[in-house]
Amino acid sequence: MSKLALLSDIHANADALQQVLTYCDSLGVDKYACLGDIVGYNSEPQLCLRMINALNPIGRVRGNHDDYTAMNDEEMEGFNPNAKRAIFWTRSQLTEDERRWVGDAPLRVSIPGMPITLVHSTLDSPNTWGYVFDVYHAIDNFSYQLTQLCFCGHSHVPVAFCKRPFASGPLRGVEELRDWVMVNNSMPVNFDQIDTFTIRIEPGCKYLFNVGSIGQPRNHDPRASFAVYDDAARTVTRYALPYDIASAQAKVLQAGLPERLANRLAIGE
Repeated sequence: MSKLALLSDIHANADALQQVLTYCDSLGVDKYACLGDIVGYNSEPQLCLRMINALNPIGRVRGNHDDYTAMNDEEMEGFNPNAKRAIFWTRSQLTEDERRWVGDAPLRVSIPGMPITLVHSTLDSPNTWGYVFDVYHAIDNFSYQLTQLCFCGHSHVPVAFCKRPFASGPLRGVEELRDWVMVNNSMPVNFDQIDTFTIRIEPGCKYLFNVGSIGQPRNHDPRASFAVYDDAARTVTRYALPYDIASAQAKVLQAGLPERLANRLAIGE
């Protein structure tokens, strides 16, 4: 039996990643998987790559920022100016071997011995970097999901869905799981505390979890978000974990990256 931590959208934020890994130790996590976008936006891409590599993750997929960091594309269609500037800077901070490593991960992967598929964006078209925001996007994803559980990232917004068996109708038995984002039927309001959001896995159902972002949350909650799958308890728990945001902001500014990238860390958008 094991506990598997699902880490996504670290985005070169070593302060947040270190806090998450320290907390994972306290939880007894013994396995790790990375859902992509280790780099981009923030100031410590090389350190974050090395931290993830040292975990010897049992599964790792490539995100769009990883992809653009590895290649030499100068246009980066679909990226805003701040994101482009961060990618150019990130390329300058990594060795060729490190750029190759971050770009070598597959777009989707199944975990041997576990009912789990990993993808950064969507299972139906992982190379187009689409998003799963609602039930209708989730329906498309479930059509390609061969395992009971799928974990994704990319949007930086935690959301979860369940597909019930033998259901028909336009929603095909797919529903959003609000407990993935709510505590006692309300959004958390104290960002200085740790909050947990637990889903119990039911036999016969399929689940899609967006675990949120460690390094640049966009759900108006600035805390680092990640998940842990406990195969003994048959639960998936998301954690919202405070970290030293001021330290991460100072490093972004010191690196000469756009001020907007530092400011957004404090407001989770």
